[in-house]
Amino acid sequence: MALVVAQKAPTSSTMAVPHGPAGVGAARRRMREELLGSGTPEAVVDDAALVLSELLSNAYRHARPLGAGNFVYAAWGRTEDGGVRVSVTDGGGPTRPRQASPSVTARGGRGLSIITSLARDWGVRDGDDPCEVTVWAVVPPGDGGFSAAMDFDLVDLDDFA
Repeated sequence: MALVVAQKAPTSSTMAVPHGPAGVGAARRRMREELLGSGTPEAVVDDAALVLSELLSNAYRHARPLGAGNFVYAAWGRTEDGGVRVSVTDGGGPTRPRQASPSVTARGGRGLSIITSLARDWGVRDGDDPCEVTVWAVVPPGDGGFSAAMDFDLVDLDDFA
């Protein structure tokens, strides 16, 4: 009799991501693969991928990297109700993350508004090290979200990162 051990996708992961645009796509691809492998609905994964992209982009633009390694930490995992919790820990910046109201012609400032529209909750917490800041969001479970309503596949965003 052969013993077969099924390997499941991890229910949570942490990844050191280079502090810059190059790491965004790699983190998003890994998260998508793991969450889809754990049975998370694709629409929820798409929303979580967009949240992760926004959090990492904000860390790259507005915060310092952690330590001398020039990286930030991205983490994600399933919630008990089937949603996804996403967080990015960086070295902090000159201001605390807050939702903005950019003008129609502004080139940025919409990231936390996007996160607010996708997540059931988000926030900022200080780390044990006074230079660490974590921004987190929880994407709710569901059968549709932003990506489902927009009728396109967020995997295509990997071409831009």
